[in-house]
Amino acid sequence: MYEPLAERLRPRSLDEYIGQKHLVGQGAVLRRMIESGNISSFILWGPPGVGKTTIARIIAEQIKVPFYTLSAVSSGVKDVRDILDRCKADAESVFSKGRPILFIDEIHRFNKSQQDSLLGAVERGTVTLIGATTENPSFEVIRPLLSRAQVYVLNPLEKEDLLELLNRAVTTDKMFEGREVKIESTDALLRFSGGDARKLLNILDLIMQSLNATEPFVINDEIVTDRLQQNPMAFDKNGEMHYDIISAFIKSVRGSDPDAAIYWLARLIAGGEDPKFIARRLVILASEDIGLANPNALLLANATFDALAKIGWPEGRIILAECAIYLATSPKSNSAYLAIDSALQFVQQSGNAPVPLHLRNAPTKLMEQLGYGKDYKYAHDFPGHFVNQQYMPEEIHHPTFWNPCPNPQEAKLQERMNKLWHPDSENS
Repeated sequence: MYEPLAERLRPRSLDEYIGQKHLVGQGAVLRRMIESGNISSFILWGPPGVGKTTIARIIAEQIKVPFYTLSAVSSGVKDVRDILDRCKADAESVFSKGRPILFIDEIHRFNKSQQDSLLGAVERGTVTLIGATTENPSFEVIRPLLSRAQVYVLNPLEKEDLLELLNRAVTTDKMFEGREVKIESTDALLRFSGGDARKLLNILDLIMQSLNATEPFVINDEIVTDRLQQNPMAFDKNGEMHYDIISAFIKSVRGSDPDAAIYWLARLIAGGEDPKFIARRLVILASEDIGLANPNALLLANATFDALAKIGWPEGRIILAECAIYLATSPKSNSAYLAIDSALQFVQQSGNAPVPLHLRNAPTKLMEQLGYGKDYKYAHDFPGHFVNQQYMPEEIHHPTFWNPCPNPQEAKLQERMNKLWHPDSENS
């Protein structure tokens, strides 16, 4: 049976391991743990192909305790319980060499009940849990389990790591024995790999399979691009990078950088993001970050959302670009956002203060007799359509929630409010 190059080159020891020096380099936390033989529960979080499963296999090779593996894709609650029963038997055996280790690949795919079934065994010390996930554990792993396992973050492999892996492959693997190897350029290979060791080795595998027995093995940008014929964008609409890129997009617009905004918008589009999701984020941003500094921003963002439904794709990308640039270059104010959050916090602390009687409706005779609506002053009956009266509950007086940001639009609003509410003040 054919064994892929990525599997043939999988490291068997820490000395063969490439990358993640912050975790497995000399003196790093996981290396110390493995070399001491004292493994505590932990979760490895990182993108595909960066060495999560490899670390678990190295532990299985070096730590002389029972080692069990489950895949969250194919395992149910019964499978978990069966494994935990075996771990308990191993831990209680007189021949036990130490606490068993359970490695769960793609632990984020376990639902709450499956994760709950692990909790007791981890709490009691029946088993040491090692989990691997490509998703943010804060969102995908239940809090009680997360509190009992340290999270270690694995990063995409650096260019130097990938080049070291490439060199190891072509100099040590049997696939290249007796064949001329030419490495002419590596930009496309590194770009398509996207920091993923498995992808890089699979690309080498693919190129080799396209050659006959006598052809030299050549790596250059043209060959790699021709063989793959695919979008090199590293983007998962349901994964961590999805949230990172949309965050960078929003922060670039908020930070008034139209070029960065367009770059991240292009990354979202190239990665296959739902255009409506992008448009919804722009509507939120228009009110949260631009707000009263330019109220037209919300109108344009809402029009963008509506226009996408009418125009569709791919022309919709132009509409999104226009809106993103407009919002990025617009003056900014988050005063409305801060005001509502301040008011909500105040309401939680102050409780349900009663509505003043003069502000209440009086749809029945009884309510009218009880004073509902009495002495209410109808603003339009007064000069300038304004009358100074109490609109807040009496016991809370009149706290200030809205504080305008220093821009011309809100300064005009502030001046108008001062004239209405504080006619005798210096600002009148």
